[in-house]
Amino acid sequence: MSLLTALEGGVLTLTLNRPAKRNALDAATIGRLRAALGQAELDAMVRVIALRGAGKDFSAGADLTELLASVEQTPEANEKAALELGEVFIAMRELPKPVVAIVHGRALAGAAGLATACDIVLAAEGAQFGYPEIQRGFVPAMVMTMLRRQVGERRAFDLVATGRLLSAREAFEAGLVSRVIPDADLEAHARDTLSQLAGISVSALGLTKKLFYELDDLSFRDGINLGARVNALARTHPDFRAAITAFLSR
Repeated sequence: MSLLTALEGGVLTLTLNRPAKRNALDAATIGRLRAALGQAELDAMVRVIALRGAGKDFSAGADLTELLASVEQTPEANEKAALELGEVFIAMRELPKPVVAIVHGRALAGAAGLATACDIVLAAEGAQFGYPEIQRGFVPAMVMTMLRRQVGERRAFDLVATGRLLSAREAFEAGLVSRVIPDADLEAHARDTLSQLAGISVSALGLTKKLFYELDDLSFRDGINLGARVNALARTHPDFRAAITAFLSR
C-alpha cells in the first residue's frame, strides 16, 4: 500500500510508503491521501494528523514516470490530474484539525508543497527542501500559492526560478519550517508535539486554524472584527467553560 494509516491516542499518522521510489507522489497515492484526509475530518477519534515518509526521504515529489506519460494527454486531462494534488493542499488547509509534517531526508517539488501545506513542519536537521521543477523544464505552479505567502516575493522567486535546495536550517530561516530538530531527536520531539496537540480542545484548535487562514484575505479592521466574533463563539463552547473552571480550581 502506497499510503499507510495508523490511529493512536488521537493522532492519525499518514505515511507515504513508496521508499524504493523515494515516496514519489503517483495518482494512486494522491487519491489515497485525499480520501484519508476526508475520513479524518469526519472521525471524532482523530484530533491531529501527522504526515511523514517511509525510508530515507519524506518524498521526492511527483512520480516522473507518470509525469512523462502525461505529455500525451490533453490540457484538460492534465489540469484535472494536477488538481488532484491541488485538492489535497486545499483539504489540508480546510481541515479543522492541525496537520503536522514530520520531514526527514528530502522534501522536493510537490512534496515540498505538501509539507508547506501543513500547519506545522517539524524538520530533522539533515532534511532538505526545494522546488527543482524548473531544472526539468517544468513549473512549480500550485505550490507557488503557499510558497509566496510564507516566504515573500524575493525568496519565493529565487527558489522557484533556480530550483536550489535549502537545508533544514535555511528553510527555517526562510519561514518554511516551524522547528529544526537534531536527527536523533526527531521521533521523540514529534511524539511529544503530536501528543500535546491531541490533548488540546478540538473546538479551540479548529476555531484557531479557521481564523488563522481566513485572515489572509481580510483588512486589518475586518480581521479584528472577525477575531471578536470567533472570540465570542469560543466562550460559548463547553471546552472553554471546563478549561477555565479547572484552571481556577487549582
